Amino acid sequence: MLKKLFAIFILIFAGTASFAGPKDDVAAFFNRYVEAANSYSENLPSFYSPNAKIIRVVIKKDGTRESVVTDTSVYMKQLRMNSKLAKVRNYKNFYTDRIITQVGNDYRISCRRQPSLSDYKLPAYFVIGKDSSGQYKIKEESMDTYQTAILVGAKKQ
Repeated sequence: MLKKLFAIFILIFAGTASFAGPKDDVAAFFNRYVEAANSYSENLPSFYSPNAKIIRVVIKKDGTRESVVTDTSVYMKQLRMNSKLAKVRNYKNFYTDRIITQVGNDYRISCRRQPSLSDYKLPAYFVIGKDSSGQYKIKEESMDTYQTAILVGAKKQ
């Protein structure tokens, strides 16, 4: 009897796993990305496409917004420079209200980002798609922020 129950459990589990689709794969990729970012992993750059577009929508004190755009290489340099202070402060980002939608061959994760050192949540989105080798990569990332230090010298739009 126990063997039959175990066999049924395996069939149900295997059947459920086979129904996982691209959105589930994208969600799993994003979860790995968040874990890598929050642990200051050395492999964080591997989550990004080499030509990813990084956007920060800076919310100024007067309430106006200004988009600041940079590329992957500049963004990674700035992350490395600022990661030691962030790590000492135990800074992390938490993403809630995640909605995954397909956009052409890519997927967009719209969410709300809450920095660990803050009590507010701001809009963010990530466009994720496969590269030429079939690996998921972040192609575009946008976050609203009150901070501008990480993108000093970036191009304004």
